[in-house]
Amino acid sequence: MTRALSTPPVLPAGVLAGSPQPVLPAGQGLLLRPWEPADAPRFLAAYQDTEIRRWHTRRPSTEADVHDWFAAYRRDWAQERGGHWAVAREQDGEVLGRIALRGFDFDDGIAGAAYWVVPTARGAGVATSALSALTAWAIDEIGFYRLHLDHSTRNHASCRVAEKSGYLLEGTKRSAAVHDDGRHDMHLHARIRQL
Repeated sequence: MTRALSTPPVLPAGVLAGSPQPVLPAGQGLLLRPWEPADAPRFLAAYQDTEIRRWHTRRPSTEADVHDWFAAYRRDWAQERGGHWAVAREQDGEVLGRIALRGFDFDDGIAGAAYWVVPTARGAGVATSALSALTAWAIDEIGFYRLHLDHSTRNHASCRVAEKSGYLLEGTKRSAAVHDDGRHDMHLHARIRQL
């Protein structure tokens, strides 16, 4: 059954699926690009890091799992459900992190952001540059109205990235996510397109 809307969708269906997932410049010599099969070892290694494991309970166990995830990422783009990018150095292609927009809602113009960076890239503004670049593309070029993200209230680094990227803290979702050490309260941040 098709949902009847009293208002037109913020974004028309097909706005993304009709074109390849873009490569986006992110400043600081970084670019956001679709994941490639050769990235699988680096992606898997990232999930062995203690901090990434602390905040991400869904993890690949093998390179085969990673390839399955990459295939799901390609399907997400083709079906206009989300976009997943590697954060890489432009100079040598080294993967420094991951950033994604998920849960596309074209009717309301909303999507959720998520990110991580490898230990050697932390504290250098990589996540902030990536989130800022992806946000600018999604809001200014594509026309999303609202982007949101959440993170554990104990994840102070993620909170700083959100705030530096212009995502205002909207509140705390109590006991909203399960982590390895139990339930966590989650901060909700959002960035709104200025009309």
